[in-house]
Amino acid sequence: MEREEQERSRVIVASYGRYLEDFEVGDIYEHRPGRTVTEVDNIQFSLVTMNSHPLHCDHAFAEKSEFGRPLVNSGLTLAIVLGMTVNDVSAKAIANLGWKEIRLINPVFPGDTIYARSEVLDVRESRKRPTQGIVTTLTEGYKADGTVFMSFERSSLVPRRGHGVGD
Repeated sequence: MEREEQERSRVIVASYGRYLEDFEVGDIYEHRPGRTVTEVDNIQFSLVTMNSHPLHCDHAFAEKSEFGRPLVNSGLTLAIVLGMTVNDVSAKAIANLGWKEIRLINPVFPGDTIYARSEVLDVRESRKRPTQGIVTTLTEGYKADGTVFMSFERSSLVPRRGHGVGD
């Protein structure tokens, strides 16, 4: 019995995400790891989403375009960048409330390694849900060379400490 208690006292339950109180306006999160987007990623995503634009999957067509090569589907880059933010920004979120001002600033090509950063723009209590609040962030996706290729604002409904799932 004593041994079981000793072993239990060494068990650490991993946490995930952040509560409303953990966010402050002006905080900047550099999301890691980055992700190298492959041609297979691009073609598979384009097929799954039924986006048959030849700029994503036809090298001969893309070579004649102003880009000279295939472009990564912007839906894929948005999905990857959004996914990169989850651990830091929304792992405890109850819901995504919306995205706005989605900007596609520069192209992404197969083989590019991309990263993301998010800045907290606003943190406020929910008017209707006293145990929750709303966090608004501005996220930028950028390439390994620092070129920003996308940005968007996102608002998430986040629990207060002690009111999350499993608390």
